[in-house]
Amino acid sequence: MHRRSFVRTAAAASVAPLIVPRHVLGGVGFVAPSDTVAVGIIGAGGMGASNAAPLAMMDDVRIAAIADVDMGRVAEAVSGRLGSDNPGSRAAGAALRDAYDGAARFADYREMLAGVDDLDGVVIATPDHHHALAALLAMDRGLAVYCQKPLTFTVDESRRLAAKAAQTGVVTQMGNQGHSGDDGRRVVEMVRAGVLGPIRAVQSWTNRPNGWWPQGVPATDPAPVPADLPWDVYLGPNPEQPYRPGIHPFGWRGWVGFGVGSLGDMGAHLVDFPVWALDLPRPSRVETRHTPWGGDRDAPATYPLATVTSYHFDGCGPEAGMADAGQPVEMTWYDGGLLPPTPANAPEGFTLDPNGGVIFIGERGLLIHETYGTNPRFLPAAPDLDLEAEAAAVPVSLPRIQDGIRGHEGNWIRAIQGTEAISCPFDYAAHLNEIMLLGVAAMNAGHPISVAPDGTVTNHDASILTRAYREGWALPA
Repeated sequence: MHRRSFVRTAAAASVAPLIVPRHVLGGVGFVAPSDTVAVGIIGAGGMGASNAAPLAMMDDVRIAAIADVDMGRVAEAVSGRLGSDNPGSRAAGAALRDAYDGAARFADYREMLAGVDDLDGVVIATPDHHHALAALLAMDRGLAVYCQKPLTFTVDESRRLAAKAAQTGVVTQMGNQGHSGDDGRRVVEMVRAGVLGPIRAVQSWTNRPNGWWPQGVPATDPAPVPADLPWDVYLGPNPEQPYRPGIHPFGWRGWVGFGVGSLGDMGAHLVDFPVWALDLPRPSRVETRHTPWGGDRDAPATYPLATVTSYHFDGCGPEAGMADAGQPVEMTWYDGGLLPPTPANAPEGFTLDPNGGVIFIGERGLLIHETYGTNPRFLPAAPDLDLEAEAAAVPVSLPRIQDGIRGHEGNWIRAIQGTEAISCPFDYAAHLNEIMLLGVAAMNAGHPISVAPDGTVTNHDASILTRAYREGWALPA
């Protein structure tokens, strides 16, 4: 039986796929035909091209198929790299061009998944509303999945993806590359080692959507569908509606029904480290306050320009180490250019990076870092505490990923091959994603929501955790 056929059959039977490591086949660095990983790219322009480029430069990866509703934008992603002044970008562009030229092409990823028999895995980099369906269809085929953040559009979809990944045993990864970075892993180690003492609060922020995509604005007027855009496929699970300029190719992040706003985009990076370091469970209470919605409040077109989301956690998890003393934890999210208050013990001239960051607030002081865990700074609670020296003495306890933050895609490939543990699998990523999207659910509810340990929202109906699906685009069981 062909290796790929075996993997698909085994996954369908809920058995973890058998992957033969390269070193068994023919020594370190040996690439046998059976060891080349065949990948399909779903959403091959934009972020998909950024994920595909490092894969195209790997000798043991073959991009077998691409699916995208806008092949013109895919071509621009390639030509933009080829025309770069940066030699590395030009090399990536050349590899991407050659890989895409040799790949089968589809507008509809459902047709790609049904028609290309020799895939080992897929990268999903579509707008958010397609993530869950594409991932579930791929896992049902026994394919490994690399899915961009946010993992899903709804809380319910997060839970479905976690269950399907556990059932099939395929290799999964969410595209929050900071999870593979050395800086973020070092932050987790320092917090868990107790450098700050028990953590009682966390604050995180991003400047997005400012300067990135519009929010808080009404819908644009309907317009004729561009001749080369299959709008029905682009809509996917969404109800039938007219084409409106500004949604495609990138503004969709701020449009209700297509994206989930800044919390879904950057929360996967900035909420990640607190959830990971403190092993946070589901929050018990979530409230989101915000500026006005874009358009009619009863049927808004875009998300509010700025939000503040407050999470209450009843405690930390068992992996929190010395950061846990049985205390509750308050976590606050700011976006749209809003920032947390300046710490009371900050020195004169102290500023927060307006682009984004995280503050861990412990009994012994504060740790502030930028978006991917970079540039950590300590503010001790007492002048006799040397937190930097204590942090430097904390031993390395988490595995480091080859190539760090730039190796997130390669880590997924090596996990498929059985030579490296996966960095951010769905069993963790879905939990993180659910916490992020509970903030969006609270915003949709219009009041604080109470969440039971089993995930039930006890003071609002379940509609804020799920969505309706258009005929032909429903999620598989």
